[in-house]
Amino acid sequence: MIETARDVFRLIVGVLLSLRQTIAIWDIIDILIIAYLIYKILSFMRRTSASSVIKGIVLILVVAWLSNVLRLNVMAYILNQTLQMGIIVLIILFQPELRKLFEQVGSSSFSNIFRKRGGFENIEASIVSVVDACAAMSRSKTGAIIVFERKVGLNDYAVTGTTVDAAISTELIQNVFFLNSPLHDGALLVRDGRLLAAACMLPLSNNINLNRDLGMRHRAGVGISERSDAVAVIISEQSGAVSVAVDGMLKRHLSNETLGKLLRSELLYADDKKTGKKKPARA
Repeated sequence: MIETARDVFRLIVGVLLSLRQTIAIWDIIDILIIAYLIYKILSFMRRTSASSVIKGIVLILVVAWLSNVLRLNVMAYILNQTLQMGIIVLIILFQPELRKLFEQVGSSSFSNIFRKRGGFENIEASIVSVVDACAAMSRSKTGAIIVFERKVGLNDYAVTGTTVDAAISTELIQNVFFLNSPLHDGALLVRDGRLLAAACMLPLSNNINLNRDLGMRHRAGVGISERSDAVAVIISEQSGAVSVAVDGMLKRHLSNETLGKLLRSELLYADDKKTGKKKPARA
């Protein structure tokens, strides 16, 4: 028994030594980088509607393989011709997801090292002001949409509205969305704890699974969260219900306490969810 264990150990050591002679350290680094990129892409796709498209592509690949095995020549020819244009088809199908992915890569912390960011106190104060304003507007059934910018810049949407560039306050938010205010239509953008712009136009979501009862504000909030990492707070004009859109997902009928906890989780502690550490986020 002991001799057998020694033989197995020697065999394993011999294999590792042989691999050491044929695989360089850069090969291992190359494999780890590719594995990490594949993991990140799959994780990103899993959070979007692209996951269903991926399942369809996998199904087509399986059918194409079976067609070749079973010698279904016509079907195999059609599928093979289709797969030859796979890259172009993927770019067309995943255009929104690819855009969001490249925006997140381009707006990484490395590219934003020269950008002045608001501190923990500014973001905390903005959250308190927004929660208080949402509570008041919810009671009066005042429709509103407030978007918090994070790592992905929202300048393309800010230019569609009116520049505010002011310290955030509960009263100012309520005045912006007051019914007779010239800025009440559109979204209010918040950057680093300050009001960036008001009356901004946002892209609408194309998600067919959204509730048919949702209006334009909710679809705009989900739309901006699909195209960026922004957090959108929406108040229904019909019911006064408060909702939050994050990563294309809509969380509805939130209480003031839940809204505050959710905003702090996404804006202050988002970078430390995986580690469990309580440290302010930089966005």
